[in-house]
Amino acid sequence: MRHTIVDSPVGPLTLVAGDDGVLTGLYMDQQRYRPAESMFGDRDDAPFAEAAGQLAGYFAGRRREFDLDLAFNGTPFQRTVWQELRRIPYGETVSYRELAERIGRPTAARAVGLANGKNPVGIIVPCHRVIGSAGDLTGYGGGLDRKRQLLEFERSG
Repeated sequence: MRHTIVDSPVGPLTLVAGDDGVLTGLYMDQQRYRPAESMFGDRDDAPFAEAAGQLAGYFAGRRREFDLDLAFNGTPFQRTVWQELRRIPYGETVSYRELAERIGRPTAARAVGLANGKNPVGIIVPCHRVIGSAGDLTGYGGGLDRKRQLLEFERSG
């Protein structure tokens, strides 16, 4: 495992990749379900140039989609949810219930919420775009203030 840290408007982001250089994680400081630092491996900025560049473009308002290889470590259900998150367009939101319906599991909104919360590649896999059925901001591993900040940023662009 290797990692680097990049600055962002929502605080430092730790990018993690396997030895093959494929991104396996993007974690915020004090994020729920953030692995221990010892799991991130050695600091090595080189494998993350493309990811760091795409994140910089996103935060500068020049990029609305990410084009990066990702390796998800999770259950088949979690990986299905995380893949569906990538289909939510920039600046738009869906409810947990709608996301559950999209993956063919209409009664699994709570399970979708749990999988969403364990998303290991925040921002790039836009779990911040999932909201409560009444339009309220609920649950976000990076904290509701960051979720609000990301949604407002996308809506203003």
